Amino acid sequence: MTAYIDVYSRKIMGWGISNSMSKQWCMDVLEAGIAENGVPEIINSDQGSQYTSPSWTNYLEGKGIKISIDGKGRATDNIWIERFWKTIKYNHIYLNPCDTGLELYEGVQTYIEYYHQKKHQGIGMKPNEAYYKSLNQNAA
Repeated sequence: MTAYIDVYSRKIMGWGISNSMSKQWCMDVLEAGIAENGVPEIINSDQGSQYTSPSWTNYLEGKGIKISIDGKGRATDNIWIERFWKTIKYNHIYLNPCDTGLELYEGVQTYIEYYHQKKHQGIGMKPNEAYYKSLNQNAA
């Protein structure tokens, strides 16, 4: 699974599940997230080959997106998505074993919808509320 999170609101901006972490699949997930939610100012990722490939970096640069890559051994550089991974694993995936990829996809989709509607302690509001509030503040 790969996912992109808005750090301010904790909203999952794009996500996908695949049997492999191919560069093209990661690109497809990013492009779908951008098509749905618009172009982010910055993307932070780990040092995986799919995120350091010329295809990835050229795409981001072409869209005017700043590139940020975690330092080696620095999982806390991207703590927001790491926290999401822990949350979805312990609160959904481990409790709801799946027999098929489709079942997993549908379960994750349902969980992300729930995740967007629950209040987060760190921001004091629901991710969807925080995200749309930030959009309205920037538009004003």
